[in-house]
Amino acid sequence: MKTIVTTALLALMTITPTTFAAEFTQARQLVSADDFAVLAPRDRVATENRILQERLEALLPQLMAEAKLDMWLVINREYAEDPVYFTLVPQPTFAARRTTMLVFYRKADGSVERLSVNRYPFGAPYTSAWSGGDLQQQWQALAQVITERNPQRIGINVSTDWPVADGLTKAMHQSLLEVLPKDYGNRLVSSEQLVVRWMEQRTASELEIYPAIVSLARAVIAEAFSAKVITPGVTTTDDVAWYIRQRYESLGLPVWFMPDVNSQRQQDDCRLDSAFCGQSRVIHRGDVLHTDVGICYLKLCTDTQEMAYVLKVGEEQVPAGLVKALATGNQWQDILTNEFKAGRTGNNVLANTIKESQKQGMISSTYTHALGFVGHAPGPTIGMWDNQGPSAVGGQWPLYADTAYAIEGNIKQQVPEWGGNYVQIKLEQSAYFDGKKVIYLAGRQTQWHLVR
Repeated sequence: MKTIVTTALLALMTITPTTFAAEFTQARQLVSADDFAVLAPRDRVATENRILQERLEALLPQLMAEAKLDMWLVINREYAEDPVYFTLVPQPTFAARRTTMLVFYRKADGSVERLSVNRYPFGAPYTSAWSGGDLQQQWQALAQVITERNPQRIGINVSTDWPVADGLTKAMHQSLLEVLPKDYGNRLVSSEQLVVRWMEQRTASELEIYPAIVSLARAVIAEAFSAKVITPGVTTTDDVAWYIRQRYESLGLPVWFMPDVNSQRQQDDCRLDSAFCGQSRVIHRGDVLHTDVGICYLKLCTDTQEMAYVLKVGEEQVPAGLVKALATGNQWQDILTNEFKAGRTGNNVLANTIKESQKQGMISSTYTHALGFVGHAPGPTIGMWDNQGPSAVGGQWPLYADTAYAIEGNIKQQVPEWGGNYVQIKLEQSAYFDGKKVIYLAGRQTQWHLVR
């Protein structure tokens, strides 16, 4: 069986995300993490650097023109790396050794010159404009690179609203001002538009590999929510959370937050005024389980929440009330994703989703965010768990085509088999928006995981 499934998966990894999602949904129960060929760290370098080269050559010129920047500076030093730094440098790179300066200059023909001004040159995809010497010589070399090109709008990573675009420290900023001619101070502008777009925009090469990454994340959840891991009456929710973390680590994959696993049961009666329901405790038969996990692989991150049911003795299937509740969760997902329109803001999507969900009689909460180089990526904010109203910054950001999202939120619904008590269905699936519709990168949960 394993050989057959592995062969099928290898074939799936060569086709489109849309087809992959459909096939994965149908065959999900057959797939385990062992059926994926996870590249060793050394073998990931070629893929990561190829994609970086493509992004720098094809995407960056477009985004710099969009932001109306003539030059972009990324200046940082060891132990105080700019959040965007590791998305711009070739692997293997572990730090901004000493002080590292990257210069991107948009030329008259629209192409972008990529220069490094640092003690230890990177080589491709950068041309070294200076190396060696002391720190003062380095700053002078940077000033010369800038003034020789005479850019009118120079983007620097300072931002009040976007943490990922606020990587230039006060000391680095001051040093830059000191080495530039006085009139250049007025040319320095925030690069936040460029940084957010660089972080959120996905390329064709990234979308080709993203489904396999998400599928791997979901496969470990399927393992964890099974009798392979859970013995009712013995195993705790924390045991399952640590299994998930250690399973990913055994595959050489970092989690970007500690996995969470919790349980709900009939006597809990999820209160309508509580944001989240579920506890950490020993797992018993009849429990509803939930997990929230995220990994990063080949520089792309996932964020996934799924639900499981622990069958009681003599039970062969999930109670009908729980089946209906999960279906309502899928219905809420459809309402949300149908509101994705290019150019529409996160606040607009949220307001329309809430209005339609209430119209259909749902008790729902929406808190969806962008995905990419980081799990909580910059881009449109479509609600927050503690704010179901407009958001001042991310909520005003528009949706762009070819961007990825964690379709995240929950619904609450009464369960007849629980005497009318409420259950909370918490769902999150990685997806991308192609400009016209939302496509789940590796399917979505439409059936309960069963623990026998």
